[in-house]
Amino acid sequence: MTHDVGATDRTKVRRAPQKTVTERDTVNAILDAGLVAHVSCVIDGQPFVMPVGYARDGDRVLIHGSSASRLFKALAAGQPTCFTVTLLDGLVLARSAFESSMNYRCVIALGVCEVLEGDAKEAALLRITDFLLPGRTAHARVSAPQESKATYMLALPLDEVSCKVSDKFPEDDPDDLKDPIYSNIWAGYVPIKEVFGEAVPDPLTVERGLETPDYVNAWTR
Repeated sequence: MTHDVGATDRTKVRRAPQKTVTERDTVNAILDAGLVAHVSCVIDGQPFVMPVGYARDGDRVLIHGSSASRLFKALAAGQPTCFTVTLLDGLVLARSAFESSMNYRCVIALGVCEVLEGDAKEAALLRITDFLLPGRTAHARVSAPQESKATYMLALPLDEVSCKVSDKFPEDDPDDLKDPIYSNIWAGYVPIKEVFGEAVPDPLTVERGLETPDYVNAWTR
């Protein structure tokens, strides 16, 4: 699906609306570039925000966690949630501290999760593993029945979505640009890049002289 993201009243960007992005392809690309999302829930009147691994699967996102987790119990019971992925791309250095900021890409989705069971759950478990650890499902042991039973697999539809992107040079106060002192302050941005380091084998792997798999060495960010 490539239709534009239609902001509802709840997801309309009100602060810096010029940074709003409505193209579904851009939303998908941001979600596909992330590894960790933050998901909200309210338990006994107390809001919580928890980090979770996730994977996009078409027009929904998949998240999984322990069936003993308070967060996942609440979401599985139908509590509305807010799902957020933010990619930090750089620090923006303006000529004043007030105008300094960050370059980023962010997607927020609101909704209620669906609990996946049976074949749909097993397919989702493979999907999220292959997204987070590409190529691993062909080599790792599959989940045992008791392990699958101890795991909630939830799907959140991407029906109510907001997307915001900031990728600009600093927007200085016009007076600072004319000031004989402040106009001579260095300004610009410092890119931030996420990279994978060299894989580190555990002691048993070293003991048995096992080589790092090619698919692991091929991972890049």
